[in-house]
Amino acid sequence: MIERTCLSVLFACVLLSAQALHFEVASLKPSAPGKNFGGIRPAAGGQRYQATNCPLQLMLQVAFRVKAEQIQGGPAWVQTEPFDMDAKAERPSSTEELHAMLIDLLTERFHLRYHKEKKEMPVYALVVDKGGVKMTRHEAANAGEPWIDTNISGMVRVKLKAISAPMDYVAFRLAQMLDRPVVDLTGLRGGYDFTLDYTRELPPGVPENALLNGAPIDTSGPTIFAAGRQQLGLELKAQKGFADVIVIDHVEKPSEN
Repeated sequence: MIERTCLSVLFACVLLSAQALHFEVASLKPSAPGKNFGGIRPAAGGQRYQATNCPLQLMLQVAFRVKAEQIQGGPAWVQTEPFDMDAKAERPSSTEELHAMLIDLLTERFHLRYHKEKKEMPVYALVVDKGGVKMTRHEAANAGEPWIDTNISGMVRVKLKAISAPMDYVAFRLAQMLDRPVVDLTGLRGGYDFTLDYTRELPPGVPENALLNGAPIDTSGPTIFAAGRQQLGLELKAQKGFADVIVIDHVEKPSEN
């Protein structure tokens, strides 16, 4: 009886802890007109989550780490109308805690109701290549540190520079550059530093003989698939698999606060 009572108390404490994951204070309002760029990420220190010129769909993509096509339902403004957000937690928190707080905030302010489904679809499985991992292990000092910078030059040359990036985040960022979701099957834990240089395909509508600054576009260099094996020790395998789909059942525009 005592053991059962202790387990019940422990479960109640865990449940209360999970329910308590919310930002201490948060501002969420429509973005001012004329902004061209934006994004969303935890700030350094692991206590704030900030967004600029960011539609709800992108916020949901980041919160659940899915591609745009994995967010289904909802009115058109979910994809097009941008918002600014500045949310502060009571204390420095982990990335997982901040994401739980972000979902809580979006659920409250947008009166969002949703459900998750697992759907079978074409995916890329991210696995460790037979040659082994070629990245550097690096634990993050705080939740704001894990990040992947993206630089594109010459129209097709892409460089990703990662700091303390966990594999589920790597899978999420790779999926944004590919034609299907990426499912992390590496089994790797913790964060990693790496640089990935690859050549992407020409953008749609750009002919192969197109010129850039008067010179032919240099399309030499490894694809993202070859570069992943050579530079990171990771392989992207095209296959059928199950991936999360977030279905919006109800959503409303938030009032400014």
